Amino acid sequence: MAYRSGNYAAFYVSEPFHESNLGASATRDFASYNLLRAWKGSDSTFPFNDSHNKNYNVRDGSDWEKTLKPRLRNRLSSSKNIVLFLSSVTVSSRALREEMNYGIGTLGLPVIVIYPEYSEKSDIANSSGIKKQIKDLWDKLPAFRNNMYSVPTIHVPYKKQLIKLALKDEGFMINTKKSARASYYTLD
Repeated sequence: MAYRSGNYAAFYVSEPFHESNLGASATRDFASYNLLRAWKGSDSTFPFNDSHNKNYNVRDGSDWEKTLKPRLRNRLSSSKNIVLFLSSVTVSSRALREEMNYGIGTLGLPVIVIYPEYSEKSDIANSSGIKKQIKDLWDKLPAFRNNMYSVPTIHVPYKKQLIKLALKDEGFMINTKKSARASYYTLD
């Protein structure tokens, strides 16, 4: 199996998307992704290796079939996992559907799901398992919901230390992944 070093970040932004556009920066999922990049920028040991830096920029104004889709697939193919930002503002866009269907369904990439609106383990799960409020978010992205049980998936609140643990966990990397199931950090 090929060596894959990147973390493929998947997040919702309204289309057309231009990173320099103020509207993109105001989108919760994109702002959360940017904070992950900032953590890496200020701490080189933070284990986030952004697959979006591995080939030419993708702009939503480009042709979907000739440019966007092949570049997304190329980035996914060189990634060890998908880091999905899922929040109340997430919408099932064409890009997110492609990322989930190809990344999970075709490539079998493990998924680290980060919930930007939740900051504690207890927000994600309790003694009965993953909470309904989290499961309800899965319905916002059917391509994820329908594929997630075919790969190892971990559900993480938006807390730097827990995200760092998930990113370092070899069970959520393509070449060393554990068996398919939904995981979360248990309560202390």
